[in-house]
Amino acid sequence: MSDTSKTRTRRAIRKKNAGKARKKDLAKKGTTPPFKVHPEA
Repeated sequence: MSDTSKTRTRRAIRKKNAGKARKKDLAKKGTTPPFKVHPEA
């Protein structure tokens, strides 16, 4: 196995895992802050 293919594989794995926790939190919670739809009602 060449150094180049090793590097590419590691980089691909890092790219795949990057921001995984943040993405999971966003999927769970969403990006829109909560707001009152009808505050006067």
